[in-house]
Amino acid sequence: MGAYATTGMQMIATRPSIPAYRQILGSTSALSAFGRSICSRTGFAISSKATSAGPLVSSNCKRVVVRAMSQRGAQGLPIDLTGKRAFIAGVADDNGYGWAIAKALAAAGAEILVGTWVPALNIFETSLRRGKFDESRKLPDGSLMEIAKVYPLDAVYDTPEDVPEDVKANKRYAGASNWTVKEVVETVKNDFGSIDILVTKSLLETSRRGYLAAISASSYSYVSLLQHFLPIMNPGGASISLTYIASERIIPGYGGGMSSAKAALESDTRVLAYEAGRKGKIRVNTISAGPLGSRAAKAIGFIEKMIEYSYVNAPLQKELLADEVGNTAAFLVSPLASAITGSTIYVDNGLNTMGLALDSPTLST
Repeated sequence: MGAYATTGMQMIATRPSIPAYRQILGSTSALSAFGRSICSRTGFAISSKATSAGPLVSSNCKRVVVRAMSQRGAQGLPIDLTGKRAFIAGVADDNGYGWAIAKALAAAGAEILVGTWVPALNIFETSLRRGKFDESRKLPDGSLMEIAKVYPLDAVYDTPEDVPEDVKANKRYAGASNWTVKEVVETVKNDFGSIDILVTKSLLETSRRGYLAAISASSYSYVSLLQHFLPIMNPGGASISLTYIASERIIPGYGGGMSSAKAALESDTRVLAYEAGRKGKIRVNTISAGPLGSRAAKAIGFIEKMIEYSYVNAPLQKELLADEVGNTAAFLVSPLASAITGSTIYVDNGLNTMGLALDSPTLST
């Protein structure tokens, strides 16, 4: 079972008039040779509709149409994660980016393990067991996403010795065991032996205890998870985290250390890409996703306004879907992205590129 990316891409570029090309290449015969060279080296086919004035230039001398040719024909380019095992940390419901990523990886054939924040574990497992997530578990082929195992996890704490007494005594942690990073990794190793893919997102509620707590939860927790999981990750595997544009731009209200934590996370991504790449041939990337009205995001208090702002001002004026982030994650952990590491990938309808808000009152005066 695999997900597919279409390859019927069309590239349309504006070109100068034929005299300009003659100055550069000498003659239309040179253009012909140049066009044949492009085809032979890249696998691109020049459209017959654009060749009446020569192999490369259209009859009006302004447009060139190039189509990428798929080696697999109509089947598309496969994202096949069959035989791969993914551990996704921070999934606590069925409407966030973590869930969407899990579904995308499952649709591509991966086995799914989930780490859920301890206080949310009981509700999450009960909802799964009672079928409340069945509709959102549906994959493109009609089957339901299977979660091989759900692990209690609080990635703020590396080992049991790091857990404060007040947390140990907290009733929301009662009945749970082996939920620190070290214990979870050991349990996964005992249960499954190894993993291929590690995905992390924020593991605490949005109401933070303070600046250092935010850094710990959103940045160091990723470092800790990768550090502990790396010994049981198969070579050629991949790791992904989720970040936000507040790491580099001012987002009023997105404070409490979270913006600094995301900046640290993106810096750590680059360093970890080097270290994990050299030590275990593991790729490390982060996805900077646009705003989504998930349960966790709604705790921020102004998420609906952020979504509206994005819709009005982004180059692509459409709703950002969690599935679009999930599909990007599936690509990044697949062999199709085998040369991509240490990168921050924006999935936000292009909002990160904008330097001026189109709905600014100054533009209407």
